[in-house]
Amino acid sequence: MEAYQREFIEFMVRSNVLTFGDFVAKSGRKTPYFINTGRYRTGAELARLGSFYADAITARLGGAFDVLFGPAYKGIPLAVATATELARRGHDVGFAFNRKEAKDHGEGGTLVGWELGPGDRVVIVEDVTTAGTSIRETVPLLRARGAALAGLAVGVDRKERGTGERSALAEVSESFRMPAFSIVTIGDIVEHLRAHDVDGRRVLTDELVRRIADYRNEYGAAD
Repeated sequence: MEAYQREFIEFMVRSNVLTFGDFVAKSGRKTPYFINTGRYRTGAELARLGSFYADAITARLGGAFDVLFGPAYKGIPLAVATATELARRGHDVGFAFNRKEAKDHGEGGTLVGWELGPGDRVVIVEDVTTAGTSIRETVPLLRARGAALAGLAVGVDRKERGTGERSALAEVSESFRMPAFSIVTIGDIVEHLRAHDVDGRRVLTDELVRRIADYRNEYGAAD
């Protein structure tokens, strides 16, 4: 695991974005951990978050992309923060996002930001992929404008099964023939937090490790 990945895990804990306990996921599954990126609330947090995405995207893709696309709504600040950080590092790229409903006045349309066109290499930026639903809704918007799919970057891969035995992220990658990767996986989170305290606090107890293992045995992907 790279240093930025370990730092990202602890950053999520400190921001109260990554929590452990008893939760019900959108899928209806009872889960012992939850990731709520809506809890990033300050400019400093958003700037640091953008740096982690920039690290992961650069490590995987180098500079082989032109635009970051953030699906509404949580993807919007992710794309903006990451584009800002990349520009600070000397790699200035465009950003764009979609509206949930088409605008019927002014310039109209459903897309905001960079005017996507043929040949634009686009990286989609998301928070967490469990089922891949938002990505499957996003790709047609990009392809309709002739954009090329350079990749999909998410914060955390829960490594849960998609429609088959493989993870949703792996299925999306195969379906749309693009690289799909995360800053960290749930496996990375468990590996780091079972061995390291955060600010002197043991976040992941042996009991939580067991519960996460049970959950992954039931819903985890083969890959």
